Amino acid sequence: MVEQLYILSTLVMGLFAGILLTKAMVFVPYWRRIQPSEFFSLHGSLGPSLFRYFSPLTSVAVVLSVIVTLVAGTSNIPWLFSAGFCIMALVIFFICFRAVNNRFATHDIPEQELSGELQKWSNWHWVRTVLVITAFAASIYGRTIGS
Repeated sequence: MVEQLYILSTLVMGLFAGILLTKAMVFVPYWRRIQPSEFFSLHGSLGPSLFRYFSPLTSVAVVLSVIVTLVAGTSNIPWLFSAGFCIMALVIFFICFRAVNNRFATHDIPEQELSGELQKWSNWHWVRTVLVITAFAASIYGRTIGS
């Protein structure tokens, strides 16, 4: 049972890392190229769908990594790092993304400021992406220690 939990957590974290990387490499460059009016229109329809997809996946990745860390114990340092990085990625969402995503949804950003906001958004998204990719790698290594 413990081995299946390690595998499930690693798989979910890998999926989470992959979609963050896809968003960073595909969506964000596209958003930064289009006109502000098109971005706001697109965000109005796509934003809620992205939230409904990312929210449960983020939650499951964080919860599973914490559960596995508790099961693996403090002697499994890679899982401690993995859970810590997942928690940091979640905290970054609440500190950096929640408010600006709401501003995108309500068009509460002047069009001339959108480019700068998207640059900041992109930079923080890359921080989250690197954290989750690192958490994923640590979970793979931690799984070999915990087996």
